[in-house]
Amino acid sequence: MRLLSPGSLLLVTVFAVLLFGGKRLPDAARALGRSLRILKSEGKALRREFDSGREAAAPSSGSAPVSAEPDRVVKAAPGASRGDRAA
Repeated sequence: MRLLSPGSLLLVTVFAVLLFGGKRLPDAARALGRSLRILKSEGKALRREFDSGREAAAPSSGSAPVSAEPDRVVKAAPGASRGDRAA
């Protein structure tokens, strides 16, 4: 299934020329290309960082699995006990 038919591509092209004008259209396309390149490189950097973090946290063979979240301990306020209630 094609995303855009040839007629749709022609309509989008005509609309872009009318919207931006013939002189500014190449500049707009260049700016869009730069933005997409930056977005792609940032996505790759995030993926590398995520993968390296997963490898560092991976358990070695023969050891117990490491929990992703540390155990949370809830402590009562100093001097408070379970039976104390505010009057």
